[in-house]
Amino acid sequence: MNSEQSEERDGEPGGRPVGRRVFLGTLGLGALGVVTAPVLQRGLEGFLGSVAGKDPTGLTGLLPNGGGFRYYSVAASVPHKNAADYRLTIDGLVDHPRTYTLDDLRALPQTRLVKDVQCVTGWRVPGTPFEGVRLSRLLDAAGIHSSAKALRFTCFDGTYTESLTLDQARRPDMLVALRMQDKDIGHDHGGPVRLYVAPMYFYKSAKWLSGITVTDRVEPGYWEHLGYDVDAWVGKSNGRTDDPTS
Repeated sequence: MNSEQSEERDGEPGGRPVGRRVFLGTLGLGALGVVTAPVLQRGLEGFLGSVAGKDPTGLTGLLPNGGGFRYYSVAASVPHKNAADYRLTIDGLVDHPRTYTLDDLRALPQTRLVKDVQCVTGWRVPGTPFEGVRLSRLLDAAGIHSSAKALRFTCFDGTYTESLTLDQARRPDMLVALRMQDKDIGHDHGGPVRLYVAPMYFYKSAKWLSGITVTDRVEPGYWEHLGYDVDAWVGKSNGRTDDPTS
């Protein structure tokens, strides 16, 4: 990929998580970035890359980047994981708790989806391929208790969390994603494994996924605590009327 394919990125050392008010304040800049000529976007991308590491506020991450995507920080730093040390744990209200390695996940049947990526601030990137294991397959293998109602997702950045109801999680367009735009998901894009929630705003697609806990109730995630909707259907939540992505 030539640009960040998500609504957030790992922060540079000294960066700070960015709140909803400041994030939404960049919508005008985002619209400008979408219509800017590609040559100007490439120049801006190079500039941001050169200064991001020197920005103690993390606000350079709020500026528009090439390809219609945006950068911003939610954590000061994120460890790198690879096939040797990556683990995904499934626990909670299940009969068979399990920890998957990256090779374990790659060995399972893979599903490829090509959907639009929609940010809650308004920008959209059409036709973005994701590939991975259907979340429902992992839940079936774990054996869900009758009292289960929801899932809580945790991430190895130590900051980000997300949630889905059990019914939402069983949809066929919910993936534990290993690939994006037909290549392995890199660290800056939430890899080696991230959540992909196709019909919801992109903040639900948590990066650096490390844990799935089956619970008896929905526990609001990182962005929900900052004011975003828990049920983030594109065009039906957060006061927006965007066209659905699926």
